[in-house]
Amino acid sequence: MNVSAADPLVAKLEILADAAKYDASCASSGGKRRGATTAGGIGSVTGAGICHAYTPDGRCISLLKILLTNFCIYDCAYCVSRRSSNVRRARFTVDEVVRLTLDLYRRNCIEGLFLSSGIARSEDDTMADMVRVAKALRVDHLYRGYIHLKTIPGASDDLIAEAGLYADRLSMNVELPSEKTLETLAPEKSARRIKRGMAVTRGLIDEAADEPKRKRFAPAGQSTQMIVGADATNDLDIMKASTTLYASYQLKRVYYAAFSPTGHPSAILPSKPVELVREHRLYQSDWLLRHYEFELPELAGAMDDGMLDLSIDPKLAWALRNRARFPLDINVAPREDLLRIPGLGVRAVDRLIAARRHARLRYADVARLAGAVKRARAFFTTDDHHPGALLDSEALRGKLTPPPAQLTLF
Repeated sequence: MNVSAADPLVAKLEILADAAKYDASCASSGGKRRGATTAGGIGSVTGAGICHAYTPDGRCISLLKILLTNFCIYDCAYCVSRRSSNVRRARFTVDEVVRLTLDLYRRNCIEGLFLSSGIARSEDDTMADMVRVAKALRVDHLYRGYIHLKTIPGASDDLIAEAGLYADRLSMNVELPSEKTLETLAPEKSARRIKRGMAVTRGLIDEAADEPKRKRFAPAGQSTQMIVGADATNDLDIMKASTTLYASYQLKRVYYAAFSPTGHPSAILPSKPVELVREHRLYQSDWLLRHYEFELPELAGAMDDGMLDLSIDPKLAWALRNRARFPLDINVAPREDLLRIPGLGVRAVDRLIAARRHARLRYADVARLAGAVKRARAFFTTDDHHPGALLDSEALRGKLTPPPAQLTLF
């Protein structure tokens, strides 16, 4: 059922913003203000975080997150916009997206644009329209705010190259962790074309980095997203796939989207949604690999049958299975070991290492520099603190497990 041309713009916005909510890969990590030294222009973006996320300085900022259209020639089983889905359809014009973005920015409702799309006619036609939106904002309206464009697998290299001149970030979804499952659930999509598109983007980003005098290209990098739980792929294989993606395409982020049946479900997919805590544990594991110097075999050793423990975070799960490595002397342990103490984050560890260069740290010093140390205290020693039998107690897991409704990073 289609929205007629006579319907108001707000009706299109309602449909196409709702259709865009299934895409999680929208964060402005690394984005900076464009033309900060240039007079004129509107819009700004600093640091990380869009679409109700947080910047490094603590600000919560948002963006207009929409599809250009939810008409699609593809019939991917997991997608609410697939051609066989009985959903309301709508299509924005290029001018409508530009006007919406500028109007909502001037009303202080948004600080950026995340634009994706169904494939209404062809890959190139859709990508060309998205590029026209970004170009009109940058060139015609001197818009300096954040723009994230979802690139289309199969679109021409020239269009991807042009998109990166106007967008802060580009992303192309790998869709699913298993190529075999992609063939089953999205037979019209090609893992080879997706990988080729990501490789083209990486090559263009690398070229721009090597030639700083050129126009910058997608300065906030590229990201991707995979759906979790639409198939039987376990958490270990998902993390293996993510590790390969990071290494192959120098991605800023891999986003994980817990599968949830849409209002128009496919019979070949699970009938129940995946627990959101599984998505959360995957993000925690991803963080451990990228920022805490963990290796994939370490995480595998903390899993049962390739699945993460949903009741506790993966760092604590690893620590409880490796109690022989603890407690660590906070005053002498190397950084890579301190990063494995549950409850200590990267910044806390760096503060502790900086402070211990000048004096031996006591328990009160650790508490002051690291914040709450309730989770950490069983895993470290100082001159005035020893966990004793607490580390060996089987009750330790229960004491350190947060309430079911509480989700913490580590």
